[in-house]
Order: sequence, then C-alpha cells, then structure tokens
Amino acid sequence: MMIIITIICYFTALLIIARITGRKGGSNAVFFKGENKSPWYVVAFGMIGASISGVTFVSVPGMVRGMDMTYMQTVIGFFFGYLIVAHILLPLYYRLNLTSIYTYLGNRIGVHTYRTGSLFFLLSRMLGTAAKLYLVCLILYTYVFQEMNVPFWAIAAGAVTLVWFYTQKSGIKTIVWTDTLQTLCLIIALIFIIISIAGHLDLDVKGMVQVIRENEHSRIFVFDDWVSRQNFFKQFISGIFIVIVMTGLDQDMMQKNLTCRNLKEAQKNMYCYGFSFIPLNLLFLCLGILLLVLAGKMQLELPPMNDDILPMFATQGYLGQSVLVLFTIGIIAAAFSNSDSALTSMTTSFCVDILNTDKDPEEIARRKRQKVHILMSVVLIAFICFFRIVNNKSVIDAIYIIASYTYGPLLGMFCFGLFTKRTTKDKWVPYIAIASPIICYILNMIVSKYTQYSFGYELLMLNGALTFAGMWLMSASPQSNTEFHRDGNVPQQNH
Repeated sequence: MMIIITIICYFTALLIIARITGRKGGSNAVFFKGENKSPWYVVAFGMIGASISGVTFVSVPGMVRGMDMTYMQTVIGFFFGYLIVAHILLPLYYRLNLTSIYTYLGNRIGVHTYRTGSLFFLLSRMLGTAAKLYLVCLILYTYVFQEMNVPFWAIAAGAVTLVWFYTQKSGIKTIVWTDTLQTLCLIIALIFIIISIAGHLDLDVKGMVQVIRENEHSRIFVFDDWVSRQNFFKQFISGIFIVIVMTGLDQDMMQKNLTCRNLKEAQKNMYCYGFSFIPLNLLFLCLGILLLVLAGKMQLELPPMNDDILPMFATQGYLGQSVLVLFTIGIIAAAFSNSDSALTSMTTSFCVDILNTDKDPEEIARRKRQKVHILMSVVLIAFICFFRIVNNKSVIDAIYIIASYTYGPLLGMFCFGLFTKRTTKDKWVPYIAIASPIICYILNMIVSKYTQYSFGYELLMLNGALTFAGMWLMSASPQSNTEFHRDGNVPQQNH
C-alpha cells in the first residue's frame, strides 16, 4: 500500500507540472522544440535523470558482484564522448536549425539515407525504452501487484498511459521541467539509501570509504587482460562511442539540447551534464559494494540475478519502510524521466521524418502528431511485454548490446557524411545498414566459437565501420563542379 500511495503522490506532482507548462497551448513548435526557451542549467540537470534511467538505478549496483567497479572505465569514456558531441555535432545541428537531427542525412546524402537513419533511431529507441521500462514494471509486478493478481501487461499499459497523459500536450517543454523534478528525486533517493545502509553497518563517511576501498570488488581498472570484456581500452573507447551514438546521434537526447536558447548554452549543458555523470555512477557502484557487505553481515542469500539485489533489500523490509519509499521514488523517477522524453522524441521523428508534418498546416500537423503519439504508446506497451517474454540477462547489458547493433549504422552514416566529401548511391544505403548488423552478429558468433576473444560494446564501432565501408564502396569522388559541404548543405554547383 505504501508503494501505491507513493506512486499516486509522485504522478500528481508530474501532472501539476504538465498543467503549468501546457497553459500556453500545445503547438508543434512547443511540443518539438519548447520554442527554444529552455534554460540550459535546467536541461542539464534534467538530462542526468534521463540518461540514468531505472535500469541504472537497479542494474549498476548489481553489476559490482559480477564485474567489480570496472563499469567506471566506460563512464570515464562517456565524458570524452560528451565533449565530442558538444564540439562536432551540436554546432552542426544548431547551424542547420534542425527539428529532427536525421534531416542532416537527407540534405547531405539523400532521402533513402534520411529515412533509414530515422527508422534505425525509432527501432533503437523503442527497444531501449522498452527494456528500461520493462525492468521497472517487473519490479512493481513482482513486489507489489502480483499478490493483487494484476497482470504484467496491465502494469505496462498503465505506466505508458501515465507517460502519454502528461506529455501529450506540450511534449518536450513539459519534459524539460518534469525531468528536473525526477532527477532531484532520484539523487535524493540514492543518497538517503546509502545513508540508511551505512547506518545498518555502523559506518560514518570515512568508514564507508575504507570499507569500499578494501572490498574485493573495488577494482576499477583492468589493463592486463586483453581478452576480457572489462579491459580498460575496450571499455573506455566503447564509452566514447556509446555517448556519440546514444546521445549525439539520438533524437531523444538531442531534442532536449535543441530546446536551449543557443549553441553556447547547449554546450554548457553538455559539459555539466557529462561531468556529473561520473560521480553519480560512482555512487551507484559504491551502493552495490555496501549492499554486498550488508548481505554478508546479515548472512543473506542473494538472488541469482544481479538486477534483483537492490530490489530485494528495499522491498523485503531489510532496510525499513523509509528505504522502500525512497527506492520506489528512485526507480520511478529514473524510469519515467527516460521514457517520457523517448516517447516524445519518437513521435517527433516519425512526424517530421516519415510523415513530413513540417510541410502541413499547423492544425493538420497537430492532429497527426496526436495520433502518432498514441500509436507510439501502444507499440511501446507491446515491446515491454515482448521483453517480459525473452529477456534473461542484466537489462543494462542488454540495452548496450542492442545499441551496438541498431545504432552502429547511424554511426557509419553520420561519419560518412561528416568526414568525407564523396557521393554514395543513396538507394543502396538501407541495404547496407541492414547488412552491417547481420554481418556483425555472424562475426561475433564465429570469433566467440573459435577464439578466446570476447566482443563487448566494441561491436558498435565494428558495426559503424561496416556501414561506412559499404557506403564508401558504393560511392564516387565528388565531381570537380560539385562539392558537399560539411555543414550539411545539399550539393552546390560551382559557376
């Protein structure tokens, strides 16, 4: 009952924010870009919660048992990825005044590449968002609603419906502010859960630092094992590319940046947001070690799945009622700060890239947007239920593996457009983009079977390289009278 009351209070606060931000109407300019009036520091703070998601809140602490604190190697790579996005991609998007970032591919290469990029984003974001919401819905089902005989699909439908309800009018304008509330709730929940565990272990701050440092799972860097997926260079370089594709080439994350007043403010947002990701993820990993220490002290048998460790402590009464409330707020805040923006960005991409609503009169475009928003919500519910059927591993690992296959072609397409002046056969790009992940998957199976090498998130780079290579093979040098400009303009004839 306490969890249900917490959920009701939380969503009441979100609906109040949605009502306040939606008072001036729900035009497409408001829904898609927030009229470019969002303060950069509000966007930066809110994006922390959007990136962390419910998966991070649950999976990262559990990761410690299986791979120590080596995830920090990837997180450090994230920061350098954010710098690349801030100085290469953001200037491009602002210079072209884009609503959908995939419009660049249409300007630079052609309409088939444009549509392919958008569809790969929709697939990637739909799968990623479904995986993240699946985890939260599963926790609520397992520890709250199962005893009430509420089916899993009803929980998934209810969660997505709530997201649709507070985003359907003002879209990204509302999300910028709801994400701020949700990030604040997430950070408060994380800190107070750590304080509560420290109290159960009779530790002050100095004692916590010592316990974490001396724990067998405190290892962060792995330089000596080149075969391991936890090797520093694999993790670090993969972290850079994960950010480039899952932030810089992702309509969801870029749409928030594009609501800032100008490029300079958007870059400030990226610096602050990227840096804050490091200490916050470190706290999640420290929480994981403290949970393992507490389990040892209480002689508890931990669940086989790493994702179940924190939920077990929070929901089984080991840490008290206050931690149960904080845990509920934390996972809901993290999950919905990610899924609300994802739903909005998928609606934006489908409307602008597939339906070309920017060419329609405002009223017609608005009606199309509303129908697409409902459609995306229904599809998201279906994908959450799909994950319920097939998922059997750590969700955060599954999300990055999905990204390696679905974001890779986007990486290849953008790199070809930005770093070459060649023209390619646009109509062949969809086939290249589909073939690249398939070839990647086959290579991964062969290498794993016949060697000791284990591919990790570097599949993303291999996938992107294959797409780039395919486009290069189908390309020709620019004609002497034609030049593709790296700012995204269509070819200009020299006179």
